[in-house]
Amino acid sequence: MPEALAYNLNFLHPLLMWSLLALAGYGMFLGIKAKRTRTADPEARKQLIKGQFAKRHFQIGSVLLAIMVIGTFGGMAVTYLNNGKLFVGPHLLVGIAMTCMIAIAASLTPLMQQGNLIARKAHVGLNMGLMTLFLWQAVSGMQIVAKIWENRPA
Repeated sequence: MPEALAYNLNFLHPLLMWSLLALAGYGMFLGIKAKRTRTADPEARKQLIKGQFAKRHFQIGSVLLAIMVIGTFGGMAVTYLNNGKLFVGPHLLVGIAMTCMIAIAASLTPLMQQGNLIARKAHVGLNMGLMTLFLWQAVSGMQIVAKIWENRPA
């Protein structure tokens, strides 16, 4: 692989993940709106239903799951291609944990559709934890990008 291409691939993962963080924030907004729709009084509910928040939340969640898995393994692949090894540290381990969390949260969807309150609370808890870790990952990821930038080829 040409050295310039391998170097430039280092920046694809951070760009993808920052975009994913923004999309996750939007997905959280839609989830909050979906809950408001479910719990609103009948008059307010009529207005909120028009927004199709639950449907849009489900669709965004599906996209988030797919991109998170691809982004996680893509980041690991680029690191391995460029260095011949993975750097096992907090950023990698938390990224893998986040991928597991989003997969588990998504797997609770059928139970939530059946009205299971425990599944709904677990889904929300997993995703709040995921967002917290995602914000930390953004900071630690930028520290990694800074190191890559400092050691860039001449």
